[in-house]
Amino acid sequence: MTILHYVGGPTALLRLGGVRLLTDPTFDPPGEYPVASGRLVKTAGPALAPADLGPVDAVLLSHDQHADNLDRAGRECAAAAPLVLSTASAAARLGGPVRALPAWESYTVGGRPPVRVTAVPALPGPPGSEPLTGEVTGFVLTGEELPTVYVSGDNASLDVVRTIAARLGPVDIAVLFAGAARTPLPGTGHTTLTSEHAAAAAAVLGAHDVVPLHFEHWGHLTQGAESLVAAFEAAGLGHRLRLPRPGAAVEL
Repeated sequence: MTILHYVGGPTALLRLGGVRLLTDPTFDPPGEYPVASGRLVKTAGPALAPADLGPVDAVLLSHDQHADNLDRAGRECAAAAPLVLSTASAAARLGGPVRALPAWESYTVGGRPPVRVTAVPALPGPPGSEPLTGEVTGFVLTGEELPTVYVSGDNASLDVVRTIAARLGPVDIAVLFAGAARTPLPGTGHTTLTSEHAAAAAAVLGAHDVVPLHFEHWGHLTQGAESLVAAFEAAGLGHRLRLPRPGAAVEL
């Protein structure tokens, strides 16, 4: 059985077979973080602390340059992990257990059975915004007799989702960073999926279970749970949406 424990924001512990993977660690209390000429505001703290989650086999870090994906306590959590899989720029900045995993390359995380983690592209904004947003990655998780899981990271592009589906799909479970995030960075537009695009991504991927993350707990997220439910219902995919509750486990 695959189980996702929702911490809040983009952070969840994913138990896939015997392997425990943590997405984008954010464990700070509410607060403010400077970005460009503005700020990011965290509106709610985590429902679970790192100690509540127990040991992890690896952290899946979509990127390190924005506090809504890696805050201060999240950095401490990542530094203490045995392995962090992320971008080349994150590995250069953070060091320690961070291993660069370029797009379409894979790394096997031990377990019974092991999980093969393949990095996939992510575009947090319109084409051409990469110099502003920085390098970001998503992940596809596979293993013998395990479901295929897509973790989007900060991706706002349906074209990127179509590319991933064509190359590695279909997937069984889609963990989609939604919320239609808008940061103070000029020219970046939405940096995560809108609710409508999340529903469209679910259809493209063929996922039978869709768990949204990063749709609440930060002030720059412009769409939330109600918008997600409405979009999935309108697309005829309401039965696939598994809306998580902070601190609770979702069985997939």
